[in-house]
Amino acid sequence: MEVYDSIVVGAGIEGSSTAYNLVKNGQRTLLLEQFPLPHSRGSSHGQSRITRMAYGDADYYTEMMKEAYRLWEKLENESGTTIYTKTGLLAVGKAGDELIDGTVQALRKHSVPFTTLDGKALRLKYPMLVYSDDISGVEDHSGGVLFADKALAAFQGEFIKHGGVLRDNESLVDVFPGDIVTVKTNKGSYRGRNLVLTVGPWATKILPPLGIHLPLKVLRISVFYWKENIAGTYGADKFPIFLWDNASGNFDVYGLPSLEYPGLYKLCLHAGPEIDPDRRDDVDSTWVLDNMKKFVAEHFPLLEPHPVITETCIYTNTPDHDFVLDRHPAWRNIIIGAGFSGHGFKLSPVVGKVLAELVMRKTPSYNLSHFRIDRFNKSSK
Repeated sequence: MEVYDSIVVGAGIEGSSTAYNLVKNGQRTLLLEQFPLPHSRGSSHGQSRITRMAYGDADYYTEMMKEAYRLWEKLENESGTTIYTKTGLLAVGKAGDELIDGTVQALRKHSVPFTTLDGKALRLKYPMLVYSDDISGVEDHSGGVLFADKALAAFQGEFIKHGGVLRDNESLVDVFPGDIVTVKTNKGSYRGRNLVLTVGPWATKILPPLGIHLPLKVLRISVFYWKENIAGTYGADKFPIFLWDNASGNFDVYGLPSLEYPGLYKLCLHAGPEIDPDRRDDVDSTWVLDNMKKFVAEHFPLLEPHPVITETCIYTNTPDHDFVLDRHPAWRNIIIGAGFSGHGFKLSPVVGKVLAELVMRKTPSYNLSHFRIDRFNKSSK
């Protein structure tokens, strides 16, 4: 049986980026995906994702985003695909909020252009929003939209072009660790010197048998599209990416300009009901819709009061919302990428680079202390 240098399980954006980085570094690489591609059952599908330098007080992400922008541009050039469009980003909140103050500090520290807006300036510049006088804003001029499905296809296409082997509709059955790792699927077995597990919400099922017990919560996110009363009101030429922490109770709200569907604005709650990823439709998410309808009525008066399209996505959250990028503590040739907590897509070029560095025993390009497995507890063995 052929022995691959690396086997990557999970062809979402993180796994596809990792496989791409491995094959570009001369690694004979197999990428396995449980569903037929493309599919909409995980966390990497859909047309758009937010990208930004602004990251509140978590400025280690801002540092990583500097390279992520360059790597997205490199992928665009290699694949001949437009992946990113610049729209700017507007973060709103009360003075003293972590999002507002942390964003200003991080952008200033990393010399990223930004503009602050007090309540009056916010109302003048964005009359399509309604806020109380104590709400202010920060504009991150680097913010924009990533075209998610095109980005995913670009990573996979370049992976194959450079000699990678991609097998979809092939689900993981078992992993047999060792100096040579054996991966058993529903269609066969494969051997590799290294294994990367980027299995999204299925980490809750695949990692425990390997002795890794991460406190992950899998959430179903409702993606709402709201019709504009006047088409173009929230278009990319007038309205940027939108973020507000604790906008609806304790929940964050985010929005993207009306790019995907003509005249429809994407505005969503950054939360949802906890699910089993194999039974994601078995939960009631009425409370998510109720929260968002109330939020729209109060703050987005130029949108119709009911969404006209609802799609779904899955988040796999860690308690601190930081990723897991680490080696298995016992089997050092098994690398784990998990818990991307609804904000990993924009960072996937860097995530793939770092996971590939771990595979190849290179010194990681970034301090990975925030992303260690053992930060949660000592039960992982």
